[in-house]
Amino acid sequence: MSFPRVLLRLAGKLPLPLLHALGGVLGWVTYGMSPTYRRNLCANLRQAGYTDARVRREAIAAAGKMLCEVPALWFRAHAKVAALVREVQGMEEALAVRAQGRAIVFLTPHIGCFEITSQHIALRVPLTVLYRPPKMSWLEPLMLEGRSRPNVRLVPADLSGVRAVFRALKAGEAVGFLPDQVPGEGEGDWAEFFGRPAYTMTLAAKLAEREGVRCFLVFGRRLPRGRGYAIRVRPLPEKIEGESATRRLNRALEELVRECPGQYLWGYNRYKVPKGARPR
Repeated sequence: MSFPRVLLRLAGKLPLPLLHALGGVLGWVTYGMSPTYRRNLCANLRQAGYTDARVRREAIAAAGKMLCEVPALWFRAHAKVAALVREVQGMEEALAVRAQGRAIVFLTPHIGCFEITSQHIALRVPLTVLYRPPKMSWLEPLMLEGRSRPNVRLVPADLSGVRAVFRALKAGEAVGFLPDQVPGEGEGDWAEFFGRPAYTMTLAAKLAEREGVRCFLVFGRRLPRGRGYAIRVRPLPEKIEGESATRRLNRALEELVRECPGQYLWGYNRYKVPKGARPR
């Protein structure tokens, strides 16, 4: 058993309130030590119109909590992770769609705890999840082990994975992935996100427009003092006349972020230009 795996398993045994408390400290340490991260976080908050110091402080701590809660969500028994969900809102509509035999796309942006959402959904319906391999190769087997749960099928974000997603949709099943990752060159389109062009994944936007598919946004809001999570499910809003598919997606993400701005990952460089992509 590798040392990182042992360490993560031991960390996963710690109480969630303690993990979130340690995460809050880690968030501030990272903010203080990384000028690039600090610059991105503050600039993105300003771009979205959040100048309140309270939101900034919450976002700094939330980024650390996101990292420190991972061991518990990956290496605890599925039933114990499921018990961390204290509230669920909006899931009934998605389940009703699934009961009709229609395919569902669940989109989970970088807000709150996105690790808990797939596990909770998989308790109700089988789910194919598209993932992007981490930059640190040693982390991928741990991630796959931690995210591999009953009813969850993990597929890589490459051609084989995209084909698996389309097969699942054709069979009337549910799929899920992160819609606000910056895609590679040729995989995105420029669309406004909080008033500034962001290179946005076209796959998620186009899947949401497929006939016979319903799309829902979902996130796991962290409850205060490590009490657990509240799952929020929202249908993708209807398209505005003349609106592009990617702008519709970003508008929906903006609305979701406004529900819980302090738990969005503002330090992520959402506005970067991927290598080979032409800047707008």
